Amino acid sequence: STDLTSTVGYDSIIQHLNDGRKNCKEFEDFLKERAIIEEKYGKELINLAKKKPCGQTELNTLKRSLDVFKQQIDNVGQGHIQLAQIFREEAKKMEDFREKQKLHRKKIELIMEAIHKNRNVQYKKTMEVKQMCCCFLPCGLKLLTHTHRAGGGLNGGFFYSSAVTLEAVVISLADRSYQQSVSTLEKVREEWQKEHIKACEFFETQECDRINYFRNALWLHVNQLSMGCVQNDEKYEEIRKSLEMCSIEKDVDFFVNLRKTGSLAPAPIVYENYYNAQRNVTPARSPAPVPISR
Repeated sequence: STDLTSTVGYDSIIQHLNDGRKNCKEFEDFLKERAIIEEKYGKELINLAKKKPCGQTELNTLKRSLDVFKQQIDNVGQGHIQLAQIFREEAKKMEDFREKQKLHRKKIELIMEAIHKNRNVQYKKTMEVKQMCCCFLPCGLKLLTHTHRAGGGLNGGFFYSSAVTLEAVVISLADRSYQQSVSTLEKVREEWQKEHIKACEFFETQECDRINYFRNALWLHVNQLSMGCVQNDEKYEEIRKSLEMCSIEKDVDFFVNLRKTGSLAPAPIVYENYYNAQRNVTPARSPAPVPISR
C-alpha cells in the first residue's frame, strides 16, 4: 500500500496463512473421524466372525473353508483396527506440523507487530511536528505585526526586534526537529521494509512447506487405503484358495464313512403261518442279506 501506516497487505498474508492452518486442522479432524469409523468397523467384523454361527455343523473340506473364511474376516477386522491406528498417527503428525509452523510464525509476527507500532508512532510524531511548523509561521507573523503596530517608537522597535529573533530561533528549532523526525521516520521505514520483505519470504517458505506437506499427506492417505484394499484382497484370496480345495465327493464320502452303520441291508421279512395243520413244520429260512452299494 502507498499508505505508510497501512497493514492491509500484511493482514491479507496472515489471514491466508491462518486459513491454511485451518485447512490442515480440518484434514487432521477428518483422519481422526475416519480412524473412529475404521476401528468401529474392525471391531464389528471381529465380533461377527467370533460370535455369529456360520455353518458350524459342516464337515470335512467345506468346514475347513468356513474356518478359513471366519479367520480371514477376523484378520480383515484386525487390519481395519491397525489402519485406524495409522490414521491417528498421521493426524498427530499433521497436528505437530501445524503447531510447529504456528510457533515459528508467531516469532515473526511479534517482530512485525513491534516494528509496525514503532513505524506508526514515529509517523504520527513526524506529522505532528510538521503540522506545528506549518502553523507556527502564520501565527508568528501575525504576532510580529501586532507587536509592531502596538509598540511604536523606540521601545516598539526593540520589542519587534526581539520578537523577530525569538521567532527565528523557534522556527529554526521546529524545523530542525521536523528534519530529525523525517530522518528518523525514514530509518524506521527502511527497517520496516527490510523486515517486511524478510517476513514475506519466511511466510512464502512456510506456505510452500504447508502445501507440500498437505499434498504428501493426502497422497500417503490414499496409498494407505489402497494398501488396506490389497491386504484385504490377499485375505479374501486365502478364502478362495480354501474353497478351491473344497470337494463335494470328498465331503459326501467323509460323511458316509463317519456315520456308516454297516454294509449289509436288513434281511427280507418272511411270512410264517401259525394256523394250519402243519404249523409245527420247520419254517423256511430267510434268504441271506444282500450287500448293498452306495
